[in-house]
Amino acid sequence: MHTIETIKVNDSDMEVFLYMPEGEGPHPGIILAQHIPGGHTGIENDDFTLKTAERYAENGYAVAVPFIFHWWPKSESMELKREEFRDDWTAQDLTATYDLLAAREDVDGGRIAIIGHCWGGRVSWLGACHLPRLAACVMFYGGRVKLAMGPGTPPAIDLAGDIKCPVAGFFGNEDQNPSPEDVDGMSAALTAAGVSHEFHRYDGAGHAFQSFANPDRFHPEASADAWEKVLVFLGEKLA
Repeated sequence: MHTIETIKVNDSDMEVFLYMPEGEGPHPGIILAQHIPGGHTGIENDDFTLKTAERYAENGYAVAVPFIFHWWPKSESMELKREEFRDDWTAQDLTATYDLLAAREDVDGGRIAIIGHCWGGRVSWLGACHLPRLAACVMFYGGRVKLAMGPGTPPAIDLAGDIKCPVAGFFGNEDQNPSPEDVDGMSAALTAAGVSHEFHRYDGAGHAFQSFANPDRFHPEASADAWEKVLVFLGEKLA
């Protein structure tokens, strides 16, 4: 079960789906950044992200899923949203989501992570760059980190020095966005910035290898291994 809260971000209404675990808490929290299909018709039609949120809640985490595409009508094309996507707007969305989650009496604001898949993987990196209070960042096959998105914004990879939390990454070696070379670049940027990180790479797996709704991409062995590893990582960093 989940609830939906609507908050204002620069006078634009943003839906945030909340999944709460059993018990009084205070619970560790997760900001879960949606992957790209949810950007067109809304989070309510993004089965992968919402079922992933449920799964984290079942493991004891309070999960907030912000609809970061609220700046455009839901009926607008995904192509336009990709073209007009702005990192400065998204940083505001993530800050507002963090504040919403951390303000809850049943959430420990000092134990909040950000996680994302695909488009959301890049968003999780971006969130770690802008939210110094985060306890951890997890990115699943997030591409376009080397690109600038929005007027006057630097490439997200250039902000690695602003990341204050440990990072875990999960990537398929058959992926081309990010490619293995892109992953090498992200790791190098984190190393240069002194950011603790662990990257896990899977042979035979491509982009979206955890996407159970996409049989052409789903890689059950890599997905299961990544799920086990991410729970260990969160258990250590959000303890």
